[in-house]
Amino acid sequence: MGSNIQQKELVFSTENFIKQHFATDSSGHDWFHIDRVRNMALKIAAVEGGNLFLIEMAALLHDLDDWKLGNGDDVSKTKHWLSQIAIDQEDAKVIEDIINQVSFKGAGVETKAESVEAKIVQDADRLDAIGAIGIARTFAYGGNKQRLLHDPDIKPQLHNSFEEYKKTTAPTINHFYEKLLLLKDRMNTKAAQEIAEERHRFMEDFLEQFFSEWNCKK
Repeated sequence: MGSNIQQKELVFSTENFIKQHFATDSSGHDWFHIDRVRNMALKIAAVEGGNLFLIEMAALLHDLDDWKLGNGDDVSKTKHWLSQIAIDQEDAKVIEDIINQVSFKGAGVETKAESVEAKIVQDADRLDAIGAIGIARTFAYGGNKQRLLHDPDIKPQLHNSFEEYKKTTAPTINHFYEKLLLLKDRMNTKAAQEIAEERHRFMEDFLEQFFSEWNCKK
């Protein structure tokens, strides 16, 4: 574990690297998403505790190898970055472990976070997937992947494996039922659970309005 000054320098260099790496992302996984996840994780940590350095570094790096962004290379970009900076090897391993516990992998797949740090980063990432921002990001991702907005004949599926979840090409609206509406009850920390309640209700209101307009009722 390095000094506070060393840790601040590592965070600063990682922030600049990530900001540049995601500068042109249009899928909803841009730098601003990562920065929100970082800030939300630190906000939750102020209530729940945890190692702030590990939490901040994991939040900054959590999407670097995300399969949804076509980053499923055999060589981990996260591991490569951590090997390039003067970080304690044990810290690097913990950061990688936290990141590996963050992603949602399907409705029927358990994605349990073990440490308080992993719980906090997972919660922060999931909070950014719901509410007004979550709705905007969902449609940004759907457009990026050239998915239909909605097709009443294609029903949502609660995927029982990560492979099923990864292969889906369902319309964007289905994603609310396959993931987003499930997240409120999968928050780990009390702080995140309280924030998730309002964001969840906002999505429910949005969907009610969406289907009213889709069916020309309003």
